[in-house]
Amino acid sequence: MSNSAETTSKRPLRVAIVGAGPAGVYAADILTKSNEVKDGDFEVSIDLFEAYPAPYGLIRYGVAPDHPRIKGIVNALHKVLDRGDIRFLGNVTYGRDLTLHDFRAFYDAVIFSTGAIRDAELDIPGVGLEGSFGGADFVSWYDGHPDVPRDWPLDAREIAVIGNGNVALDVARMLVKHADDLLVTEIPDNVYQALKGSPVTDVHVFGRRGPAQVKFTPLELRELSHARDVDIVLYPEDFEFDEASDSAIRGNNQIRTMVNTLTNWLVEEHAEAEVPSSRRLHLHFLHSPVEIHDGATSPGKVTGIKFERMQLDGTGNVKGTGQFLDYPVGAVYRAIGYHGSALDELEFDTRRGVIPNEGGRVLDAGGTPVPGIYATGWIKRGPVGLIGHTKGDALETIGFLLEDRLTLPPAQNPDPQAIIELLEERGIEYTTWAGWNKLDAHELALGAEWSAASAAATGPTTAVVRERVKVVPREEMVKISRG
Repeated sequence: MSNSAETTSKRPLRVAIVGAGPAGVYAADILTKSNEVKDGDFEVSIDLFEAYPAPYGLIRYGVAPDHPRIKGIVNALHKVLDRGDIRFLGNVTYGRDLTLHDFRAFYDAVIFSTGAIRDAELDIPGVGLEGSFGGADFVSWYDGHPDVPRDWPLDAREIAVIGNGNVALDVARMLVKHADDLLVTEIPDNVYQALKGSPVTDVHVFGRRGPAQVKFTPLELRELSHARDVDIVLYPEDFEFDEASDSAIRGNNQIRTMVNTLTNWLVEEHAEAEVPSSRRLHLHFLHSPVEIHDGATSPGKVTGIKFERMQLDGTGNVKGTGQFLDYPVGAVYRAIGYHGSALDELEFDTRRGVIPNEGGRVLDAGGTPVPGIYATGWIKRGPVGLIGHTKGDALETIGFLLEDRLTLPPAQNPDPQAIIELLEERGIEYTTWAGWNKLDAHELALGAEWSAASAAATGPTTAVVRERVKVVPREEMVKISRG
């Protein structure tokens, strides 16, 4: 038996997970429930670190508040962390508060699950104009991310959203929905007030390929039809299907469901309701962005966007037609994907936005696995797939960690209290699971207070019931959490 195995066999294996979103929580849960741990081969002691004062990562700061699956996922993550066998340490930023050297000193293994929060780049002229926004930045704003500005310019009547994934639909839905209909969610008050003052009438969502190639899910698509006083507008010329499209529709239930939904909407002509809605959500396909432009009367500010009309090439891909179309819009939101951010002291693949790894084992510059360092989630494989896919991803990473456990470089100071002493010595105002429960209760109380005021003002039958109101300022979150 190696020195590492001898050392760690006498005490629990100390594991740090950096990132407390679904990927990190799933990794922690899978490790604690592994056969090796359940059978008593070894014990494990896990600390789950998060840069924000609150847990849940993407679920709290990366998904639209009216998303129907949020509550179920939060409940599942809460149950894992509420068991008490995984320690949560929030408001601790890797690379600033703690370095890789620090983690090496206190843990036998470190798993990075930091996700991807930056917008993928769109390299076209005009992308830097005033009124051109990254979809990820907008998501962070409406989700009350503690590190983004509280204000957002919502002055455009017509808006373009570029992208055909779930994030594009979330962005479009949040822009076109009436703010009062979002009060039943945990939307922060500053976001509600800004959206309520928006003059928007039309939101256009543009995708490069056809209806059979969209990347969003049936659930996201159906959510669009639930928006009150919003007409969905589609265009017959966009419904082009090639041989590959027909094959995909026949062979994939999800694609068939989405295409059927879209074509039914097209036939029903939602826009021809007896009383036209005050807002419209346009879905465009086979449009490739060419340029965002300003105007002579508004130099430096978005006044329109140009697309090239595309056509399917028989394989499900597209080619240009040479026909160009201009749409007058006052704002453009790019929602073509996310990109990971580099982490101090680790190699980084700038093209893919991931930490180089083999199955979750992090690699050095020479392509050799770094002992004791792992990755999972989007920082491991890129921002693709649904939240549920991170479970399988974490299973792979934890499998390799378990394989390696007898050869991991042992921590110099594995005492669980030692990392707490270091954080306190450095004056880091870390938060805990007990602190999150305080903040959670505070946000629920804010919702109850708002609901009571609404009932008093309008009567109980017409009152708006808010389950919670999200706290935005980091300082306030920390103060409430730390009591």
